[in-house]
Amino acid sequence: MRGSPLFLCLFSTSCWVNLMPTAGDKILHFGACRVSVSLAEIRAGFTAIKANIQSRDPIRTLSILSHPHSLHKVKSADRCCITQQLFTFYVDKVFKHCRTEDSFVNRKISSIANSFLSARRKLGQCREQNNCLCGEESREKFKQILANYEGLNVTSAAMKSLGELDILLDWMEKSR
Repeated sequence: MRGSPLFLCLFSTSCWVNLMPTAGDKILHFGACRVSVSLAEIRAGFTAIKANIQSRDPIRTLSILSHPHSLHKVKSADRCCITQQLFTFYVDKVFKHCRTEDSFVNRKISSIANSFLSARRKLGQCREQNNCLCGEESREKFKQILANYEGLNVTSAAMKSLGELDILLDWMEKSR
């Protein structure tokens, strides 16, 4: 059993490395919650498909995430709540309806969706621990986002929301 201490050392190091955030991860602050998110990976995936997705948007005069109901005006205390709602919105509504005939685009969408799913899980755990509640402002902003989304057919709304992902990513980065 001479190899056992070496094996134990390597195994321990491997476990420790897996628990550390990767170089592309950023710690984002959403009110009382701090969540490690791989924004570089999400942004790279989105950048690779952005032109393709935005070219599928038939309605350029409407925005789902932008002004006058801008995310940039959300109070710090409400960031945790609305971010959780937006992660859920993208996972449950947007990514499910963003399928194309291009397998490369579909793989990138799937990768982004997996990153959102992971971030949503982490943020949900933090919200439970910190008992984060949604304020009236975040509820109203999210209702408006849903109204904008539901005012379009499902596929158009999903593609438009995915095409606006850079708005959400920029807002999340400002949460650091």
